[in-house]
Amino acid sequence: MKPSYVPGHGLLRGRTALVTAAAGTGIGGACARRMLEEGARVVISDAHERRLLESLAVLEKEFGPDAVTAVTCDVTSEEQVQNLFAVAEERLGPVDVVVNNAGLGGTARLTEMTDEQWSRVLDVTLNGTMRCTRAALVRMQPRGGGVIVNNASVIGWRAQEGQAHYAAAKAGVMALTRCAAIEAAPYGVRVNAVAPSLAMHPHLAKVTTEDLLAELTKREALGRYAEPWEVANVIVFLASDYSSYMTGEVVSVSSQHP
Repeated sequence: MKPSYVPGHGLLRGRTALVTAAAGTGIGGACARRMLEEGARVVISDAHERRLLESLAVLEKEFGPDAVTAVTCDVTSEEQVQNLFAVAEERLGPVDVVVNNAGLGGTARLTEMTDEQWSRVLDVTLNGTMRCTRAALVRMQPRGGGVIVNNASVIGWRAQEGQAHYAAAKAGVMALTRCAAIEAAPYGVRVNAVAPSLAMHPHLAKVTTEDLLAELTKREALGRYAEPWEVANVIVFLASDYSSYMTGEVVSVSSQHP
């Protein structure tokens, strides 16, 4: 049974949020939409320019051109990350919330994995999160406030065959979150993460076999996968004042059991 969609309650009214990998119908796209529904102005970013502009057009039509803007960015490039934050501030002002959603998966047994496969997943998923977190902290700390929410995964805790590179990257995101939170706390900046298990969207369906999806769904106590907006709701919570005493936490968004 699918859950009912939760309407906005103005939890982020007056704030500016930046979401990476926000094009399309995955968690990033759902997060951008939920934040707009909660009253934020939102900068959406993605490495895929065509998909990004398509997403921008849809959101502008619904929320207005003053509420949302788009900046193309490949998080593996420090130059592009710096440009992302500079353009975001130029268009919408200081960024209050950063959601590091960009990540790259893949399936390969460790004995068959190439250095290139390993490095590519780590560079997008872990190093990209580090670059954006660093850029955000440099700007947020002098202002004495801000929130960063990273997208980790339950696979950072639990083993899965063929996922050594992705699991290592997501475990790294968890550790990065905790360390960054300790460093940022004296400046009034909070850093937390979500760890989803299985959130279904068209792109995931294309790159995952039906057998594996069925197996992963069986592990969920609720008997279904999450809708991307259900994960986005938890990200919104972590970005809002309702989580004002939380930092350095990794929140599992899952009904998965061993």
